[in-house]
Amino acid sequence: MLLTLYSNYVNSAGERVRIAMALKKLSYTHVSVGHIGWEAFREINPQRLMPALEVDGHIIQQATAILEWLEETHPERRLLPSDPILRAQARRFAQHIVSEMHAIDVIRVRRFLANDLGLDKLAIDKWQRHWFQRGFAALEEQLVRRGTQWRFCYGETPGWADIHSIPQVQKGLTRFNIDMTDYPLINNVYKACEDHAAFVAARPENQPDWPGEIIEPAIATE
Repeated sequence: MLLTLYSNYVNSAGERVRIAMALKKLSYTHVSVGHIGWEAFREINPQRLMPALEVDGHIIQQATAILEWLEETHPERRLLPSDPILRAQARRFAQHIVSEMHAIDVIRVRRFLANDLGLDKLAIDKWQRHWFQRGFAALEEQLVRRGTQWRFCYGETPGWADIHSIPQVQKGLTRFNIDMTDYPLINNVYKACEDHAAFVAARPENQPDWPGEIIEPAIATE
């Protein structure tokens, strides 16, 4: 089975997929969208949203769909808990990040705020902090309410919730200067994953297209 992942080093949705593939010990070819260009990527995904996974010539778009495919086809290292309630809770945790946080902090949203609504950098930074803080507060409460305080989000090994949480925390820390003091349980999970081989391998700085530093895309449109 030939797997090709189309993404960029700084794409946090792509990072989720990279972590999952590392945990499942799957080999794949990394293709940088930045290197092939957006017009070429449009042929792979008409939405031009990363990542996309090519499986023996078939394309799967959207990180969640990719992760579900990985879980269904490579179940030997499960990412979802075996208990149905915990499985639902892990999915809920991840979905909050995908739908309520990541979806409104991406560059196309910030470009719309700047270019179409005329907001300046201070206002956009306020937008970023507001949604990161609200999101992390909700996630922290979910972890507080667990019946067991595991090392990772929903178990003693990293899984579905963790592969969604870590890229979002990392983005908040390194790109938007979010203070994690008020979210100790989330921060503890982040620290538990910090030196884990799968998470290390998936970091932006360990990707083939890493330019030496995270370069924030320009807000102004082309």
